[in-house]
Amino acid sequence: MTFDTAYQEPRPVRLSERTRQFAYDSLHFTYGKDTARTCAVSLDHIPEFEQLSALDKYNAAIFEIVTKAPLRLCEGELLSGAATLGAAIDHMVPATYGGKLLWRSVSHLTLGFERVLTKGMNHIKQELQEALLRHTAPEKIQLVASMIHCIDCLAVWHGRYLEALRQSGEHSEALAHLQQVPFGPATNFFEAVQSLWFIFAFTRLCGNWPGIGRMDDMLGRYLTEDLQKGRVSLAQAREYMAHFFIKGCEWIRGTSYGTGDAQHYQNIVLSGVDEQGVDLTNEVTYLVLDIVEELGISDFPLTVRVNRHTDPALLRRMAEVIRHGGGIVAVYNEDLILEALTAAGHELTEARTFANAGCWEVQIPGKTYFTYAPFDALQVLQHTTLAAYDTRRVHAESYEALYRQYQADLQEAVEAVYQRKNYGSAFWNERAALPCSVVSLFTEGCAEAGLSYYEGGAIYTIASPHIGGVPDVANSLYAIKKLVFEEQKLSLAALLEILQHNWEGHEPLRQYVRHRYTYFGNDNDEVDEIAARILHDFAGMCHALQGRSFLSFPPGVSTFGRQIEWAPLRLASPHGHHKGAVLAGNLSPTPGTDCKGATAAIRSYCKADLRELTCGAALDIHLLPTLVANEEGMEALVGLLQGFVTLGGFFMQIDVVDRAVLRAAQQHPEQFPTLAVRVSGWNARFVTLHKEWQDMIIARAERGALL
Repeated sequence: MTFDTAYQEPRPVRLSERTRQFAYDSLHFTYGKDTARTCAVSLDHIPEFEQLSALDKYNAAIFEIVTKAPLRLCEGELLSGAATLGAAIDHMVPATYGGKLLWRSVSHLTLGFERVLTKGMNHIKQELQEALLRHTAPEKIQLVASMIHCIDCLAVWHGRYLEALRQSGEHSEALAHLQQVPFGPATNFFEAVQSLWFIFAFTRLCGNWPGIGRMDDMLGRYLTEDLQKGRVSLAQAREYMAHFFIKGCEWIRGTSYGTGDAQHYQNIVLSGVDEQGVDLTNEVTYLVLDIVEELGISDFPLTVRVNRHTDPALLRRMAEVIRHGGGIVAVYNEDLILEALTAAGHELTEARTFANAGCWEVQIPGKTYFTYAPFDALQVLQHTTLAAYDTRRVHAESYEALYRQYQADLQEAVEAVYQRKNYGSAFWNERAALPCSVVSLFTEGCAEAGLSYYEGGAIYTIASPHIGGVPDVANSLYAIKKLVFEEQKLSLAALLEILQHNWEGHEPLRQYVRHRYTYFGNDNDEVDEIAARILHDFAGMCHALQGRSFLSFPPGVSTFGRQIEWAPLRLASPHGHHKGAVLAGNLSPTPGTDCKGATAAIRSYCKADLRELTCGAALDIHLLPTLVANEEGMEALVGLLQGFVTLGGFFMQIDVVDRAVLRAAQQHPEQFPTLAVRVSGWNARFVTLHKEWQDMIIARAERGALL
């Protein structure tokens, strides 16, 4: 039995044939197609439904979901619970009235699941009942009562599964574990895994897309104790953990999704230090890496927290998994991120708990409302600073004058984002109208404040501006600086006129610009310092807006593939690209401009002070399979990980991609149904991407080169 990967490196076999068959069925869409058969439950039968408040409608919807959603018991599965309503796959609460879905659900967050494992839902319900007594405002009482109602609904769903397991007569082990959790605290490793899965599946059943968070931190203590007491073997634990990942593929259907079929934000963070600063790497850390390596499951993208003291054995294990392709393992530089978070005001003990916000943006899990606002810095340069290349409106007598004008235009763009996202705006009024009690239930602060996740109830409310196109802005400014102000080959007005006509009739000059200059991503201080200056200025603009409301406004850098949707709005670029070109992703080099390998790209990226970018800045690295096929390649990849930390990186996602395989999959998708690639903060099966996204992935792979 084999699973498609971007690079056909032989995979170890550690799991039983039964588990591998279960994985094969799941990865080949058996359960995703089953989920799609039932879209949602209907609320049409509820008397006077239209007269109910939004929260009462939501309460009714959750009850109908838990009582009528199909149960799924798979042959041989070790865990119970499944999100079986198809509308949830599409980011909707899976309940209809009059044939229409009523609410979008919640995503891009990591919930506080750990409290369920350690305390149990009965304890959490008691805390909510106490909070209910402290509130006097009717709307606050109604919210907390709704959260309690959601726990009662969870109990109904839990009871249905217990009864189904009893009646099956074939799932005695699963029945034994589910009887204790999630309402009681987990007492062993098996119960902890079941509790985590069941509560995760419940939130997904209700339509939400939560991240998992620090899985090895949550589960490691249980496994360590069970191993010490001889209650479980590593082989048994690996088998059990594998079912968590296999069941997590229950939403993949193998059909076209545009941006891919696996972007449900269910990311996992591994390793790093605990609240006391002690390395928490444990057996679960390695089991997770074992499982994704053997099965090639990419639906739970992993980010490993690496620091200057990370055990080389873990770095080696990461490299061994990375070399199989699929982009499953990414890297956080824990040292730098902790500096960034403490500089932003977090206590160090709290900062050490950080995880991601569904993709890779940094947040404090279980305490944070998160949204972000992406904008295209290249359009600011082209359409505002350079006035869409209208020579009558652009006057810059020096490069520095041109940059100062761009700086002022960027300031206006950041201010506009803040006004759009500021608490009290129409954006927030629209969000506050969406009921979200299930998510509020696992978000610290909501019950205490009597405010939902969407009403500002979380401890931290973040709206992060994300700048995109920075490498292309830096390259454009650099080309203008060289061509116009230093070499004086032509005037700025003459260049703008050429750009206005999309380089038509000036191909030799375009080729000169494309190939004469060394652009961002090649360790060229001159252009790298322009990028670093833009990022420093942008971060300062964001930080200056902190404190105007309780809204946090941490800067970040990303595109998440938006370079595709931005392309039609972009003009010809000064660094030699035609109008409408798909250019740089995240804080990565412009396609076709990086020619000195991954190390040079990392050096360029790290010349900015990335501590200022509190929310994060992503670097995409693509390597050819032949580079990591032998021992020398493995050692070089470990060195790359160490160098990333030493140089001061923030977040790096690495994919090992065979261009020939991608082209073959594009031509013959039926032959590569499970081929996984890293997209941008998520993974997806390549054949489920729309062609423009496939072309972007292939273009990135074209520049995979030296370490």
